[in-house]
Amino acid sequence: MGTIEGAWYDYPQYYDLAFQDDTKQEADFFQAAFERYAQGDVQRLLEPACGTGRLVVEMARRGYHMTAFDLSRKSLTYLRRRLRRSKLQADLFEGDMTQFELERPVDAAFCTVNTFRHLLTESAARSHLESMARAVRPGGLYILGLHVFPPGTEEEGTERWSATRGQTRITVTLKADNFNARKRQERIRISVRLRSPKKDMRLRDEFLFRTYTARQLRRLIRSVPAWELAAVFDFWYDIDEPLELNDEIADTVCVLRRRA
Repeated sequence: MGTIEGAWYDYPQYYDLAFQDDTKQEADFFQAAFERYAQGDVQRLLEPACGTGRLVVEMARRGYHMTAFDLSRKSLTYLRRRLRRSKLQADLFEGDMTQFELERPVDAAFCTVNTFRHLLTESAARSHLESMARAVRPGGLYILGLHVFPPGTEEEGTERWSATRGQTRITVTLKADNFNARKRQERIRISVRLRSPKKDMRLRDEFLFRTYTARQLRRLIRSVPAWELAAVFDFWYDIDEPLELNDEIADTVCVLRRRA
């Protein structure tokens, strides 16, 4: 078995496989949230930092006009191939989620599974929300998913899951450590084991995430007046069970609505 030390975002086929089982549940929730919280019809969608574009493909398949971007050329190349194979279309471009412009505003946008936490400073996070406010029309939504920590936490933990596609099986081990509440950072270590009839390999990677308490996240949202917090959910994505943005939930999904 070979081991590769490198960014797992450079292996989009493995990243895509790791999260494939969540796609339908997320997409169903998006549609339910559009109906319940958006003002006006929702047809045009945006995914910033789209990665492999599993949600881009799913929402395009459901008839939405998709726009998406990412910094990873390998991920965008992979996504373009997926769209061609599925005979679907989306407007794709290479871009930074802290500073981008669209020619035409969209009706709604989404960014899930902690992608937002790659922005390691308050100014970068605020710049992203400001860019998103310019990209989404008044009355439209931005669905933002991330892990939120209770105050005083020193959380370290390990999560492991597997996924299968055909004869290929992937096992992902995610370890969070070096939690630093003062710097508001934690280190994420990723180990990916891939097994198929022709391949047995392991990929290792690590990166930093910014941390948020509920209070810090609420303060950040309020710092960009174009957004109002319309609703909060967790990663169970139950549209009939809205929650509060507080220290009782960790995996948090904020439904932000663009003010007029």
